[in-house]
Amino acid sequence: MSKHKQHSYQPERDVHRITLYSTVYPEHQYKSRKERLYLHFDFACFYAQVEQLRKNLYGLPLIIGGWRKENGTVKGIVATASYEARAFGIKTGMSALEAYQLCPYVCMLQVDYGAYTAISEQVHLVMKKFAPVVERYSMDEYFIELTFMKDAPRSEIKAYADRLQREIFDVTGLVGAIGVARSKTYSKLSSGLHKPKGVTLVLTDEDEKARIHPLLLNEVWGVGRRRYEHILAEGYRTIGDVVEKGNVKTFIRLFGANFGKMLFQTITGKDQGRVMDEISANYKPKHGVSYGHTFSEGSVSVDRIRGEFVVAIQQICYRMRSYNIRANSFSGIVGFNKQELPDVGFRFITDAHTNIDDYIFSACMEAVMPIIRSAAEKNMEIRNLVIGTHQIDKTSQMNLFFSDEKEHVARCRAVDEIKNRFGRQYITKANTMVRVKGNTHFLERNS
Repeated sequence: MSKHKQHSYQPERDVHRITLYSTVYPEHQYKSRKERLYLHFDFACFYAQVEQLRKNLYGLPLIIGGWRKENGTVKGIVATASYEARAFGIKTGMSALEAYQLCPYVCMLQVDYGAYTAISEQVHLVMKKFAPVVERYSMDEYFIELTFMKDAPRSEIKAYADRLQREIFDVTGLVGAIGVARSKTYSKLSSGLHKPKGVTLVLTDEDEKARIHPLLLNEVWGVGRRRYEHILAEGYRTIGDVVEKGNVKTFIRLFGANFGKMLFQTITGKDQGRVMDEISANYKPKHGVSYGHTFSEGSVSVDRIRGEFVVAIQQICYRMRSYNIRANSFSGIVGFNKQELPDVGFRFITDAHTNIDDYIFSACMEAVMPIIRSAAEKNMEIRNLVIGTHQIDKTSQMNLFFSDEKEHVARCRAVDEIKNRFGRQYITKANTMVRVKGNTHFLERNS
């Protein structure tokens, strides 16, 4: 055994918790069913609010994620926008150029990820003073397990939320909205009802009927555009429609036995979501891991886009080794700069389950390079990529398909140890140095 201390993997470092789950999956729910109480805290346009505070930009329309090139061309993607900018119709996810066209005097700043992370840590410490179980769902959203107050008077719960809100403001100078409800889903929906700094309590059937039931179904976790269309076709438009007239069998028919049942419970406020304080040492993601990145600018450079896939595979494999899982089936999409161009999907398999970069990258390039080359030949600028795992394996049995896997594993573990000890930026593959130029690598996402 090595005399040196082994440094722990950090699979969730730089991973936005919001991407750990898009709804309350079964593995994120309590097995026992009982009455619980949840608090959800949500900062209002967090990045923009931080920059308004730091640079005294209050009252000005501001976007985070945009900049101007030397020739004056506006580039970037709106990571968030202040309320003043939103008044002009500027929204998260649109291009900075669109934002500029809506408001020619909009202020544009780049993300300062370190500053936001530091503030997020401050908030987490404040919340740990208020409750033993706190989940940092993302940098600007938090859940608190509030079941210890479920029998308290309404006025006491309101006073608790007010104190929390006030202390967060005193420590950070930032405001956020709070929702308290009997399900994790409904607490998240409740906090969005009175932004930027309201406190909404949804504690009874009457509260739910008045405040949650009128909301459209596409505001619920797990109900994206396509699922919403399927549900609309069944005659359900609002949460109340499903609560009053819905049938779990309909959702099972539409979305399968497991997801359909889970989605019905989520919509009707019957989920038993856990507030996940920290991921336990034996946690292994049931649905695998994924990575996505949107570039600052579109690119037709085959080498640079290939370099982005090197980074993607490297990140995915690191996280798989962290969890001691492997996969043999992968899929993803390549997106283009022009919104009218549909994404191109791809899928590939390896000879066996693995978490070794070289094996996965080789199989990935066979599937992806024809897409990249075709796009380059047609001058179709690629703007984003997503890649994720399927068919994960949680055993540690070596594969006979890869005769040299043992040596690869040892090499990867040695590199991982350096990353764990000193940081991921200090060692990387040479081919990750050729990437799409730009300023939005802070938008890298794992899930």
